[in-house]
Amino acid sequence: MTIEPVIGVETPAATAVRQTSRIHTRAALGDFWALTKPEINFLIAIATFTGFSLGASGREHFPVVLLIHTLLGTLLVSSGTGTLNQCIEWRFDAQMRRTARRPVAAGRLRPSSAMWFGIVLSVAGSIYLLVAVNILASLLAILTSLSYLFLYTPLKRRTPLCTMVGALPGAMPPLIGWSAANGSLSLEAWVLYSVLFFWQFPHFMAIAWMYRDDYDRAGYLILPRGSARVGFVTWQTLLPLLVLVSISLLATPLARLGIAYLVGASLLGVGFIYYAAQFVLRKSNTDARRLLFASIIYLPSLFVLMVLFSD
Repeated sequence: MTIEPVIGVETPAATAVRQTSRIHTRAALGDFWALTKPEINFLIAIATFTGFSLGASGREHFPVVLLIHTLLGTLLVSSGTGTLNQCIEWRFDAQMRRTARRPVAAGRLRPSSAMWFGIVLSVAGSIYLLVAVNILASLLAILTSLSYLFLYTPLKRRTPLCTMVGALPGAMPPLIGWSAANGSLSLEAWVLYSVLFFWQFPHFMAIAWMYRDDYDRAGYLILPRGSARVGFVTWQTLLPLLVLVSISLLATPLARLGIAYLVGASLLGVGFIYYAAQFVLRKSNTDARRLLFASIIYLPSLFVLMVLFSD
């Protein structure tokens, strides 16, 4: 006598295998998502949106569809660049507590898989901007990616001036947004670029100070060695911040932003300078963390004011 299998009934072993497969798939998708650095992409999206909105001011109808194309293409390139950066630096990331849990550094994804993922995203984003937006936006995105990967990334292990070099491509998103909406770059676009350029210095000095031991352990020369370190952090925090606040206020008449923007930008600037001064005076990790938080609040808030009060 034989027992016929019951068709459609799954065995416990098969159920366990299927559930395990689903868990692994979700984990892999989560790792690929983490490679794109979504927290950084959030700020990039805000900066790109601001550039686009101000570049499109004066139009009878706001080009919503073009904005979506611009954001999608820019975020694809940004995601690909962030992924490729982790492919290049995964051995060093593994030596730092802050980055050791990244997918490639932790060994959850192979470097080759991440590399191809990053290449596909970067190329797809560049082509998408070229086809759906315009050639200038695409060229700016390509320039941003290449300079970040092949100038800033290797310089991090050679000179503390890497921060300045990295700030150049880091400030590109408003230009991409402006060029997408306008087809060209005007003085106002470069004002936005300058705001994001100088903002990066106090923002990154806070990070560099908080994780200075991590960077030293991995061989990064983000900050100078020895006694020059404290002075370097002080000037790299305060001087760019003072220039940043000045530019944000001078933008009022240039971009015709009005008194409400001027008041809001002034209050934001005072708050940012306060936390920077506390950090410079005390040089504690707690004050560095507060400065980092203040920088994250300042930039989106300033861009929101620009969008709200632009003509």
